[in-house]
Parts: sequence; C-alpha cells; structure tokens
Amino acid sequence: MKQFLVTTPLVDYQHSEIQSLIAAKGWRQLDEITAAEQIYNFVKDDIEFGYSETDTLTASQVLKQGYGQCNTKGTLLVALLRACDIPTRVHGFEIANDLKQGLIPTLLTWFSPKSIIHSWVEVYLEERWIELEGYIIDDGYLKQVQQQFSMAKNFTGFGISTSCLQQPDNRFSLNGAYIQKQSITSDLGLYTSPDALYQQHKNLTGIKQWLYAHCFRHWINQRVKRVRAGHFN
Repeated sequence: MKQFLVTTPLVDYQHSEIQSLIAAKGWRQLDEITAAEQIYNFVKDDIEFGYSETDTLTASQVLKQGYGQCNTKGTLLVALLRACDIPTRVHGFEIANDLKQGLIPTLLTWFSPKSIIHSWVEVYLEERWIELEGYIIDDGYLKQVQQQFSMAKNFTGFGISTSCLQQPDNRFSLNGAYIQKQSITSDLGLYTSPDALYQQHKNLTGIKQWLYAHCFRHWINQRVKRVRAGHFN
C-alpha cells in the first residue's frame, strides 16, 4: 500500500500549512474511520465549491485558495488522508458538461467541451476501497439549490447530478458518497495519484485554457457565489 501513501508534486502534504492544519484538527490522534470522515467533511464544507484555474493545483494551493471543484478538491482530500497514513487513489472519468447548466452563461456554451475530465477519491478502509465523490459540493451551496428546486427529484444542473436532490448520497459512508455520479459518461480507470491522471488527460489546452483560467471561470464563479447567496436570476 506504500504507493497510495506517498507525496507527489500535487499531493504535497508535507507543506507547512497542511501539517499545521492536521495538527490543529488532531486528525492523527483519531481512529482511521473517524479521521477520514472529519477530513472528508472539512474538504466538503470548509473548501467551498468553485472553479479553479487548472486541475493541476497542488493540495497546498487548494487549501490556501479555499475553494475548488471535483479535481482540485480531490487533490486536497488525497493529501490530507495520506498525511494521516490513510491510503488513497484516484478514479478518473469523463463527465457530461450538462451538470454545469445554470452556471455557464449562454455565451460560453460554444466554448465548453461536451464532456470534461472528472475524478473522485477512493480511500482504503476496513480492507476495501471506498468511493468518495460527495465532497465536491459544500452544504451551504447545496441547500440553496435544494430550496430553489424543492420539488425536483432526479436532478442535473448547477454542478450537481443526483437521483434525489433533496436527499443525495453525499454524506460520508463506508458504502460510498456521491454528488455528480449520474453525469459520468466514461471510465478512465484508476490512478495512484492525481498527477498520473492529469499527465494523461487534460480538459483544455492552449488559448482555451488561458481564456478559461483568466476570464471565463471568474464569470462562472460569480454565478456560483450568487447561487450560494440564494440568487438564481
């Protein structure tokens, strides 16, 4: 299991800010399942949902920025778990871009690919791998979407894709936790680290990546902030 515990350029859990956080939270003093649950909840709710400039941010950068999406929040989750000697790996997918409807301005629909690189984190507990994806959407944001679409059941949009919006399977569980799973279109396989996944697969390159990082994602993140504040118009 050593390969699932090592540091990498992205999984930089020896960074002083990550080590300080872990010490302050006391996660190393807890049993594995309790520590994993508390770390999961921290990444889910203390690191808000929002779009990072690139998938290849380090864990310490994600922690410092305080927000992220599936791939960047996943890198931080891997780092925090490994720092507490809990083995993790990354499962890569392609996911339909329809889960962003409501967040992407009509002007940008031409720019967005039909599918994007997605990932979740798998953690080794009780001698088996547990799938964790529900950390992507923080509770503050989720509650606003639930209130706005109170009659919805099977729901895709606003960064969410679940069979039951009012009671999604996003809570930490040894049976898995999910929030975007329904929009997955293809399986890219298992990777020992996020670094390995993003060396093989990229969402955007060239001028499109530059425009997204410096312009378009800021528009989308403003929309995310408005939704979190309860404004859907």
